Amino acid sequence: MNANKVLIIGAGPGDVELLTIKAYNCIKNAEVILYDNLISDEILSLNTEAEKVYAGRKYGDATNQTDRQEHINQLLEQYWRKGKNVVRLKSGDPYIYGRAAEEARYLLQKNIPFEVVPGISAALGAAGLLNIPLTERHRSNAVLICTAHTADYSFEQLNGIAAMLKAGNTIALYMGLKSLEKIVEKLIEVCEDGSIPVSAVSNVSRSNQMIISATLATIQKKIEQSAIQMPVVFLIGAAPITNDSVLSAKSSQV
Repeated sequence: MNANKVLIIGAGPGDVELLTIKAYNCIKNAEVILYDNLISDEILSLNTEAEKVYAGRKYGDATNQTDRQEHINQLLEQYWRKGKNVVRLKSGDPYIYGRAAEEARYLLQKNIPFEVVPGISAALGAAGLLNIPLTERHRSNAVLICTAHTADYSFEQLNGIAAMLKAGNTIALYMGLKSLEKIVEKLIEVCEDGSIPVSAVSNVSRSNQMIISATLATIQKKIEQSAIQMPVVFLIGAAPITNDSVLSAKSSQV
């Protein structure tokens, strides 16, 4: 029986220097790496000896998600039972839209030891790299991490997201590029304020990182005029700290 653990690793948003030391060591020591679509080439190249197995999914992939996940679960088990050092490599953090929970439950049911290694999520990476304070004294005491997919099947959840924004909290919205029109319409309707700041950040931490900063009222038009590409995370309710914003804040205090 293999004494090793299956390691479910958060690879962060893409920049190899944003890996934790533990994640870096686990990747270097792996014999098999099952990796997702958004894992950067730089991170995969850290280990040139391991067997690399693509287990990702792209936008628009029509593959049955239940079947796909079951196949990944079985691969983890099969490689582990062969005595391999198995790494399941996920972008961002495994427990933030990484479906790690399904894999962890499967491994637990099979009595296979595993460990989850946290990673920097796209939202937190974008906030840090672009000086967008997700929480700030006297401005926001909470941040909600959510997915735009709720807008497609639950108006109740979308209303709840809008209510949190109206209350002064910051929203980190994943997978919202295709549903942006519906989301912005609801946020403005509930908040009654189109001037709330929004930043759309594409390919966080990578060489082709792109940011579009606007307001709820103008973000959609700006995006339509841009070449921004998925993956995109939206940070809503907090603006980047820039020289202009600092000068504006000082003038408002005079």
